[in-house]
Amino acid sequence: MLDWKSMLTADTMKWLLEEENPSVRYYTLKDILDKSEHEPEVQQAKREIMKCGIVPDILRKQQEPSYLKTYSDFYTEKYKGLVWQLIVLAQMGAESNSQIIEQCEYLLNISQEAADGGFSMHTAVKKSGGRIAEVIPCLTGNMVWSLIHFGYVDDPRLQRAVDWITRFMRLNDGNEDTPQIPPYDRYEMCWGKHTCFMGAVKALKGLSGIPQGQRTSEINDTINKVAEFLLIHRIYKRSHDLSKVSKPGWLKFSFPLMYQTDVLEISEILTGLGITDSRMNDAIDVITKKQDDMGRWRIENTSNTDRLLFPLGEKGEQSKWITLRAIRVLKRYNAGS
Repeated sequence: MLDWKSMLTADTMKWLLEEENPSVRYYTLKDILDKSEHEPEVQQAKREIMKCGIVPDILRKQQEPSYLKTYSDFYTEKYKGLVWQLIVLAQMGAESNSQIIEQCEYLLNISQEAADGGFSMHTAVKKSGGRIAEVIPCLTGNMVWSLIHFGYVDDPRLQRAVDWITRFMRLNDGNEDTPQIPPYDRYEMCWGKHTCFMGAVKALKGLSGIPQGQRTSEINDTINKVAEFLLIHRIYKRSHDLSKVSKPGWLKFSFPLMYQTDVLEISEILTGLGITDSRMNDAIDVITKKQDDMGRWRIENTSNTDRLLFPLGEKGEQSKWITLRAIRVLKRYNAGS
């Protein structure tokens, strides 16, 4: 087993453990330093997430009348809308409370499509739930992951969204070998000859949130197929010409990510599932080389984060979140190598 610490240019733990960012502190204690969830300092950090920093700032802002008026623009208001803020809150490790549950219920009622269970960009006009023709995989995957974080894993409505992914996910790679069926075939950008890579990533992200003991054979089969789809692309390359990068933007790290993705997020999802395939080596090399001489990673892309309710850093700044996630990936990958 390789020592992941040897891949760092410097020890950055003290920085990550600073109390000004309780979310990063909590995940560093738990995921990097392997502290038990029951240890006092871990429990204290978790409590602080709801007391100081970005999480209470978001929750306070969402109580303002001006924000409440934007609820119906839950998806199209990028990236201040309800969907995007719920994703941010989940990634920050926010604990479920009455305000967050109210938001989850709102989205389940007006965004989840009634027939099949996927999540839609708009509400249906003549019936309850989301508009069926605008159900998309990236939104569905993000909502599944966020709702699981907030305690919905056993909710039948969550199960229907998971079923939507396992039933309707398509993984075409240049040829439309498995055409999407109506009405979900509306968006060529999502399906067509080449499945949207970001949609596949978010679908896998959603399924990865399901506890291993609760994954059905259909869920495991979909996880394996989507993971293989990402691996044949070496995470960021063109599968039919591995000398070419699919999208240069995937090599520029950002946090938080909305429907977009990057090399770090994909690697984080795969390693979180226990996947440490040699076809990830180039991606791991990309991640490792991006740290500075202080063992920290910087923000390289703010194309969506500067439109959040509360932007999380500026381009070029050292990022605790990106650093935490990069170290998490290196640790997991080396443990499985």
